[in-house]
Amino acid sequence: MWDVQRHPCFSSSACDSYARVHLPVAKRCNMQCNYCLRRYSCVNESRPGVTARVMQPGEAVEHLSHVMLRIPQVSVAGIAGPGEPLANPETFETFRLLQERYPELMLCVSTNGLLLQEHAGELKRAGVSFVTVTINALSQETWSRIYSWVEHNGRRLSGHEAWELHTRRQWEGLEAACRMGFVVKVNTVFIPEVNAAEIPEIARRAALAGASLHNIIPLIPVRGSRFAGMREPTREEVEALRELCSAYLPQMRHCVRCRADAAGFLKGSREACG
Repeated sequence: MWDVQRHPCFSSSACDSYARVHLPVAKRCNMQCNYCLRRYSCVNESRPGVTARVMQPGEAVEHLSHVMLRIPQVSVAGIAGPGEPLANPETFETFRLLQERYPELMLCVSTNGLLLQEHAGELKRAGVSFVTVTINALSQETWSRIYSWVEHNGRRLSGHEAWELHTRRQWEGLEAACRMGFVVKVNTVFIPEVNAAEIPEIARRAALAGASLHNIIPLIPVRGSRFAGMREPTREEVEALRELCSAYLPQMRHCVRCRADAAGFLKGSREACG
Protein backbone atom coordinates (compact mmCIF):
# COMPACT_ATOMS: atom_id res chain seq x y z
CA MET A 1 0.00 0.00 0.00
CA TRP A 2 1.35 3.45 -0.85
CA ASP A 3 2.51 5.80 1.86
CA VAL A 4 3.62 9.32 0.94
CA GLN A 5 5.78 9.46 4.06
CA ARG A 6 7.94 6.65 2.67
CA HIS A 7 8.46 8.26 -0.74
CA PRO A 8 11.58 10.49 -0.62
CA CYS A 9 10.55 12.53 -3.67
CA PHE A 10 7.08 13.30 -2.34
CA SER A 11 8.08 13.85 1.30
CA SER A 12 11.18 15.73 2.45
CA SER A 13 11.00 13.96 5.80
CA ALA A 14 11.64 10.65 4.01
CA CYS A 15 14.95 11.70 2.45
CA ASP A 16 17.15 10.43 5.26
CA SER A 17 15.20 7.24 5.95
CA TYR A 18 14.08 5.91 2.58
CA ALA A 19 15.76 5.48 -0.79
CA ARG A 20 14.58 5.26 -4.37
CA VAL A 21 15.75 3.54 -7.54
CA HIS A 22 15.14 4.77 -11.09
CA LEU A 23 15.06 2.01 -13.69
CA PRO A 24 16.20 3.24 -17.14
CA VAL A 25 14.05 1.12 -19.44
CA ALA A 26 12.35 3.89 -21.48
CA LYS A 27 14.63 4.71 -24.41
CA ARG A 28 12.30 6.38 -26.89
CA CYS A 29 10.69 9.80 -26.54
CA ASN A 30 7.63 11.25 -28.27
CA MET A 31 8.59 14.91 -27.83
CA GLN A 32 11.65 17.08 -28.16
CA CYS A 33 12.21 19.49 -25.28
CA ASN A 34 14.72 22.17 -26.18
CA TYR A 35 16.45 21.86 -22.80
CA CYS A 36 16.86 18.08 -23.08
CA LEU A 37 19.73 16.07 -24.52
CA ARG A 38 19.33 12.35 -23.84
CA ARG A 39 22.46 10.28 -23.40
CA TYR A 40 22.40 6.50 -23.04
CA SER A 41 26.02 5.72 -22.15
CA CYS A 42 26.80 8.53 -19.75
CA VAL A 43 28.46 8.09 -16.35
CA ASN A 44 29.69 11.64 -15.69
CA GLU A 45 26.64 13.92 -15.80
CA SER A 46 24.10 14.20 -13.00
CA ARG A 47 20.85 15.37 -14.58
CA PRO A 48 17.60 13.98 -15.99
CA GLY A 49 17.77 12.29 -19.38
CA VAL A 50 21.06 10.47 -18.91
CA THR A 51 21.86 6.87 -18.01
CA ALA A 52 24.88 4.63 -18.09
CA ARG A 53 22.84 2.17 -20.15
CA VAL A 54 19.28 1.36 -21.10
CA MET A 55 17.96 -1.84 -19.55
CA GLN A 56 15.46 -4.46 -20.56
CA PRO A 57 12.63 -5.15 -18.07
CA GLY A 58 14.03 -8.37 -16.64
CA GLU A 59 17.48 -6.86 -16.35
CA ALA A 60 16.03 -3.84 -14.55
CA VAL A 61 14.33 -6.03 -11.95
CA GLU A 62 17.57 -7.91 -11.32
CA HIS A 63 19.42 -4.62 -11.02
CA LEU A 64 16.88 -3.48 -8.44
CA SER A 65 17.38 -6.68 -6.43
CA HIS A 66 21.13 -6.04 -6.27
CA VAL A 67 20.58 -2.42 -5.19
CA MET A 68 18.17 -3.52 -2.46
CA LEU A 69 20.78 -5.89 -1.05
CA ARG A 70 23.12 -2.94 -0.59
CA ILE A 71 20.40 -0.43 0.32
CA PRO A 72 17.55 -2.21 2.15
CA GLN A 73 15.86 1.13 2.79
CA VAL A 74 14.66 1.30 -0.83
CA SER A 75 10.94 1.98 -0.65
CA VAL A 76 10.13 3.03 -4.21
CA ALA A 77 11.07 2.10 -7.77
CA GLY A 78 10.37 4.59 -10.52
CA ILE A 79 10.72 4.95 -14.26
CA ALA A 80 11.69 8.43 -15.38
CA GLY A 81 13.45 7.95 -18.69
CA PRO A 82 15.77 8.52 -20.27
CA GLY A 83 12.91 8.91 -22.79
CA GLU A 84 9.16 9.13 -22.22
CA PRO A 85 8.08 6.15 -20.07
CA LEU A 86 4.55 5.91 -21.48
CA ALA A 87 5.86 5.73 -25.07
CA ASN A 88 7.78 2.54 -24.28
CA PRO A 89 6.11 -0.86 -23.75
CA GLU A 90 9.11 -1.85 -21.63
CA THR A 91 7.79 0.48 -18.94
CA PHE A 92 4.60 -1.50 -18.42
CA GLU A 93 6.38 -4.85 -18.57
CA THR A 94 8.84 -3.65 -15.94
CA PHE A 95 6.05 -2.52 -13.63
CA ARG A 96 4.26 -5.86 -14.04
CA LEU A 97 7.43 -7.75 -13.13
CA LEU A 98 8.03 -5.49 -10.14
CA GLN A 99 4.48 -5.95 -8.88
CA GLU A 100 4.89 -9.74 -9.03
CA ARG A 101 8.31 -9.84 -7.37
CA TYR A 102 8.09 -6.90 -4.94
CA PRO A 103 4.41 -6.29 -4.13
CA GLU A 104 5.37 -4.22 -1.08
CA LEU A 105 7.42 -1.77 -3.15
CA MET A 106 5.84 1.54 -4.15
CA LEU A 107 5.95 2.29 -7.89
CA CYS A 108 6.04 5.65 -9.61
CA VAL A 109 6.37 7.07 -13.10
CA SER A 110 7.29 10.45 -14.59
CA THR A 111 5.67 11.56 -17.84
CA ASN A 112 5.19 14.49 -20.19
CA GLY A 113 1.46 13.70 -20.04
CA LEU A 114 0.85 13.15 -23.75
CA LEU A 115 -0.24 9.52 -23.23
CA LEU A 116 -1.25 9.63 -19.58
CA GLN A 117 -5.02 9.51 -19.91
CA GLU A 118 -5.05 6.48 -22.19
CA HIS A 119 -2.54 4.56 -20.05
CA ALA A 120 -3.73 5.55 -16.57
CA GLY A 121 -5.78 2.37 -16.19
CA GLU A 122 -2.86 0.19 -17.24
CA LEU A 123 -0.59 1.95 -14.77
CA LYS A 124 -3.13 1.39 -12.02
CA ARG A 125 -3.38 -2.32 -12.82
CA ALA A 126 0.40 -2.57 -12.79
CA GLY A 127 0.51 -1.27 -9.23
CA VAL A 128 1.72 2.29 -9.85
CA SER A 129 0.66 4.75 -7.13
CA PHE A 130 2.64 7.92 -7.83
CA VAL A 131 2.64 9.94 -11.04
CA THR A 132 4.70 13.01 -11.92
CA VAL A 133 3.57 15.14 -14.87
CA THR A 134 5.89 17.75 -16.36
CA ILE A 135 4.01 20.93 -17.32
CA ASN A 136 6.19 23.79 -18.52
CA ALA A 137 3.87 26.11 -20.46
CA LEU A 138 0.31 27.25 -21.02
CA SER A 139 0.35 29.59 -24.01
CA GLN A 140 1.30 28.53 -27.52
CA GLU A 141 4.02 31.19 -27.65
CA THR A 142 5.76 29.85 -24.54
CA TRP A 143 5.21 26.21 -25.50
CA SER A 144 6.77 26.78 -28.92
CA ARG A 145 9.91 28.20 -27.34
CA ILE A 146 10.32 25.16 -25.09
CA TYR A 147 9.37 22.30 -27.46
CA SER A 148 10.35 21.54 -31.06
CA TRP A 149 7.92 18.75 -31.97
CA VAL A 150 5.51 16.06 -30.80
CA GLU A 151 5.08 12.58 -32.26
CA HIS A 152 1.62 11.06 -31.98
CA ASN A 153 -0.07 8.24 -33.90
CA GLY A 154 2.80 8.06 -36.37
CA ARG A 155 2.82 11.78 -37.15
CA ARG A 156 5.36 14.43 -36.17
CA LEU A 157 3.60 17.67 -35.28
CA SER A 158 4.81 21.19 -34.57
CA GLY A 159 3.35 24.66 -34.11
CA HIS A 160 -0.29 25.16 -33.13
CA GLU A 161 -1.32 21.55 -33.73
CA ALA A 162 1.42 20.19 -31.47
CA TRP A 163 0.77 22.76 -28.73
CA GLU A 164 -2.98 22.16 -28.73
CA LEU A 165 -2.61 18.38 -28.64
CA HIS A 166 0.02 18.25 -25.92
CA THR A 167 -1.55 20.90 -23.69
CA ARG A 168 -5.01 19.39 -23.89
CA ARG A 169 -3.86 15.83 -23.33
CA GLN A 170 -1.52 16.56 -20.45
CA TRP A 171 -4.23 18.40 -18.49
CA GLU A 172 -6.78 15.70 -19.29
CA GLY A 173 -4.25 13.10 -18.17
CA LEU A 174 -3.49 14.96 -14.96
CA GLU A 175 -7.17 15.25 -14.09
CA ALA A 176 -7.79 11.58 -14.91
CA ALA A 177 -4.87 10.45 -12.75
CA CYS A 178 -6.11 12.50 -9.81
CA ARG A 179 -9.64 11.12 -10.18
CA MET A 180 -8.27 7.57 -10.22
CA GLY A 181 -6.48 8.05 -6.92
CA PHE A 182 -2.87 8.44 -7.99
CA VAL A 183 -0.73 10.74 -5.88
CA VAL A 184 0.25 13.37 -8.45
CA LYS A 185 3.19 15.76 -8.51
CA VAL A 186 3.67 18.42 -11.18
CA ASN A 187 7.20 19.22 -12.33
CA THR A 188 7.92 22.53 -14.03
CA VAL A 189 11.30 23.42 -15.51
CA PHE A 190 11.93 27.09 -14.70
CA ILE A 191 13.47 28.76 -17.76
CA PRO A 192 14.20 32.43 -17.10
CA GLU A 193 12.85 34.88 -19.65
CA VAL A 194 10.72 32.08 -21.16
CA ASN A 195 8.08 30.63 -18.80
CA ALA A 196 8.39 32.36 -15.41
CA ALA A 197 5.18 34.36 -15.87
CA GLU A 198 3.09 31.23 -16.52
CA ILE A 199 4.35 29.04 -13.67
CA PRO A 200 2.04 30.39 -10.91
CA GLU A 201 -0.96 29.75 -13.14
CA ILE A 202 0.31 26.22 -13.79
CA ALA A 203 0.41 25.69 -10.02
CA ARG A 204 -3.11 27.09 -9.60
CA ARG A 205 -4.60 24.89 -12.32
CA ALA A 206 -2.74 21.82 -11.06
CA ALA A 207 -4.14 22.36 -7.58
CA LEU A 208 -7.68 22.63 -8.96
CA ALA A 209 -7.12 19.40 -10.91
CA GLY A 210 -6.14 17.58 -7.72
CA ALA A 211 -2.34 17.52 -7.73
CA SER A 212 -0.62 17.18 -4.36
CA LEU A 213 2.81 18.72 -4.91
CA HIS A 214 4.65 21.11 -7.23
CA ASN A 215 8.35 20.85 -8.10
CA ILE A 216 9.93 23.89 -9.75
CA ILE A 217 13.17 22.65 -11.33
CA PRO A 218 15.84 25.20 -12.31
CA LEU A 219 16.95 24.88 -15.92
CA ILE A 220 20.25 23.09 -16.51
CA PRO A 221 21.76 24.58 -19.71
CA VAL A 222 23.14 21.45 -21.39
CA ARG A 223 25.89 21.72 -23.97
CA GLY A 224 24.58 20.46 -27.28
CA SER A 225 20.94 21.22 -26.50
CA ARG A 226 18.99 24.10 -28.04
CA PHE A 227 19.00 25.82 -24.67
CA ALA A 228 22.75 25.51 -24.16
CA GLY A 229 23.11 29.29 -24.21
CA MET A 230 20.30 30.00 -21.77
CA ARG A 231 21.05 31.01 -18.20
CA GLU A 232 20.24 28.97 -15.12
CA PRO A 233 17.95 30.84 -12.71
CA THR A 234 19.48 32.06 -9.49
CA ARG A 235 18.58 30.49 -6.18
CA GLU A 236 16.81 33.71 -5.21
CA GLU A 237 14.69 33.62 -8.37
CA VAL A 238 13.72 30.00 -7.76
CA GLU A 239 12.79 30.62 -4.13
CA ALA A 240 10.76 33.70 -5.01
CA LEU A 241 8.79 31.72 -7.60
CA ARG A 242 8.24 28.89 -5.14
CA GLU A 243 6.84 31.37 -2.64
CA LEU A 244 4.34 32.62 -5.22
CA CYS A 245 3.29 29.09 -6.18
CA SER A 246 3.01 27.91 -2.58
CA ALA A 247 -0.25 29.85 -2.44
CA TYR A 248 -1.70 27.04 -4.55
CA LEU A 249 0.37 23.90 -3.92
CA PRO A 250 3.01 22.69 -1.47
CA GLN A 251 6.44 23.13 -3.02
CA MET A 252 9.10 20.45 -3.31
CA ARG A 253 12.36 22.03 -2.18
CA HIS A 254 14.62 18.97 -1.93
CA CYS A 255 14.81 17.85 -5.58
CA VAL A 256 18.31 16.86 -6.74
CA ARG A 257 17.47 16.63 -10.47
CA CYS A 258 18.07 12.87 -10.66
CA ARG A 259 19.53 10.83 -13.49
CA ALA A 260 17.31 8.24 -15.17
CA ASP A 261 19.32 5.54 -13.38
CA ALA A 262 19.70 7.20 -9.96
CA ALA A 263 19.74 4.96 -6.89
CA GLY A 264 20.04 5.58 -3.20
CA PHE A 265 19.07 8.40 -0.85
CA LEU A 266 18.27 11.87 -2.13
CA LYS A 267 20.40 13.28 0.67
CA GLY A 268 23.79 11.67 0.42
CA SER A 269 25.35 9.37 -2.15
CA ARG A 270 23.78 8.72 -5.55
CA GLU A 271 24.98 6.15 -8.02
CA ALA A 272 24.50 5.23 -11.66
CA CYS A 273 23.55 1.73 -12.72
CA GLY A 274 27.04 1.08 -14.13
